[in-house]
Amino acid sequence: MKKIPLTELCRVIRSKNAGPFELTLDLIFKDQKTYEQVKKMKAIEASLIARLYHVPEEEVLSLVYFDPALAVKATIKRPAGAGSLGETDVYGAQQHAPLLGVQIEMPPDFDRTGDLV
Repeated sequence: MKKIPLTELCRVIRSKNAGPFELTLDLIFKDQKTYEQVKKMKAIEASLIARLYHVPEEEVLSLVYFDPALAVKATIKRPAGAGSLGETDVYGAQQHAPLLGVQIEMPPDFDRTGDLV
């Protein structure tokens, strides 16, 4: 297996509000081949999100592979409600950073020819 940074596999890595008490994380892959391989391996799962965001796995409210968009969408509970005292990112737009360091173990023969860069 060879490790490839998620930042090389995805076109978009972002976070955003999903209401005042939830945060959504979106991973949109560059091409069908990469998305299908990641999905087949179940490389992105609730346990990974829980570990990255230091929350119990039951606070990962959903994790969906969304084929039409070549995307993985995860929703977690926010540590504090949007706009509450001490909360630092009311829009949830700066919470994707833990995903930027993730590396996915891909098969050694995996080649992303035909990227839609």
